[in-house]
Amino acid sequence: MTIPSPYLLEALIIRKVFDDFVALDDVSLKLARGSFHALLGENGAGKSTLVKCIMGYYHPDGGNILLDNKEVSINNPRDAHNLGIGMVYQHFTLIPNMTVAENLILARPHLPAMIDWKSELAELETRMATMPFKVPLQSNINTLSAGEKQKVEIIKQLLLDSRLLILDEPTSVLTPNEADEVLGQIKGMVDDNGLSVLIITHKFREVTGFADEVTVLRRGKYVGSCKVAGTETKTMAAMMMGSEVIAEPLARAETKQNETLLEIDQLSAESSSGETAIESLSLNVRAGEIVGIAGVSGNGQRELVEVLAGQRDIANGSIRLHGETFDATRRQARLHNLHCLPEEPLKNACVPNMSVAENMAFNNFDIPPYALKGLLINRGRIRERARTLITQFKVRTETEDTRIGALSGGNVQRAVLARELSGDIDVLVVANPVFGLDFKAVEEIHNRIMAARNNGTAVLLVSEDLDELLELSDCIHVISGGKLVYQTTPSEADRSVIGQHMAGH
Repeated sequence: MTIPSPYLLEALIIRKVFDDFVALDDVSLKLARGSFHALLGENGAGKSTLVKCIMGYYHPDGGNILLDNKEVSINNPRDAHNLGIGMVYQHFTLIPNMTVAENLILARPHLPAMIDWKSELAELETRMATMPFKVPLQSNINTLSAGEKQKVEIIKQLLLDSRLLILDEPTSVLTPNEADEVLGQIKGMVDDNGLSVLIITHKFREVTGFADEVTVLRRGKYVGSCKVAGTETKTMAAMMMGSEVIAEPLARAETKQNETLLEIDQLSAESSSGETAIESLSLNVRAGEIVGIAGVSGNGQRELVEVLAGQRDIANGSIRLHGETFDATRRQARLHNLHCLPEEPLKNACVPNMSVAENMAFNNFDIPPYALKGLLINRGRIRERARTLITQFKVRTETEDTRIGALSGGNVQRAVLARELSGDIDVLVVANPVFGLDFKAVEEIHNRIMAARNNGTAVLLVSEDLDELLELSDCIHVISGGKLVYQTTPSEADRSVIGQHMAGH
């Protein structure tokens, strides 16, 4: 009698090479049936590549994939679907202008030439009774919250009879309450219905709260696997980082926090589509203070930062720096020592075809010692300074003359942070400052932001990571629908309450 394998999925000694780069170096993962398994690793560790090999987006250059102890060939996502493997991606794949029902029906791989919508809707409503989430079938996708959209994405895979569900950073667009609800209900399906789940996440709180086991990758290699129960997060972090030293969090120094350096008064601005993105928003940031802005993406944060960076016009209201009206010009920003890191720095804070050194010089290329009378640029000095910043901020680039658009997203982030976190800074505006950075770099950048605050800089920190805000901020505002709707401090913060306000309740 053959004893069935305890594993639903086994990816054994998987190898994947892109040109001369070894993305996966004989990596293995074993996922027990009916388990909630977390895949951990820093950016570039190979997590996404491994998952794409399992889903059929990539073809491994070596190794085997076993399902139910039988070797399978997965050449494309349709093969994965036919084997019962579904994936929920970090970014939504829904059709915005259609209803929930239409999205769910059209997701089926095989549809008749003529769809009997009445019959399809009746069958869908019957099957929805067995789903862990309730979603409004007749609602347009555009009217749903981020949490509701994520539920639709998960239901879409469950309706396709997926027995293995791969989740790629599924809570990155959710409020804390929505994240706990979604993962809690999926965990319930694992425990009650035998669903198997593989989740890619960087949040240890989610790992310890929901996962049964973890597998850790580092630099394209398999490090190890362990049960979550009885394993401390610092042990998992050490597996992810190896022998690399992680900086201790910088202490929050006592500051006077007297002078108000940044004043935003009844500010309104429009989105790129002409709709109101920020409405009558007022906010003050004092010297030696970090004011955090929490919110689900798309609630006006981007527009607020772009107004402060001079990339978007003000419709109404005013901004003052050091008590003086600020029109967001480059000259005024330099006069008031305002530094800014907007979202998507390659798009919003760089010129991709210019070099790393040139991009690092945007704030001071026309002043001594980098220019003579604003006319003759000293390129030698610019490159020399760039080499120093590249070393200090560990920017991975071939040389300072490398085109910045050729760098990875994380290294573009490092390069712009190097530019904005150097020199005299009175006011610092940063949006998602550690997006795309590894575990070690996150602590380094957090420490630099805290050091700026301790030295008297007024910091406006816009982040979609509530843990980051709770760690760094002196006070936290919640933005929803372009308005500030709630304020608290990290010591008094209640995640549930913050989540409710982020969701607009």
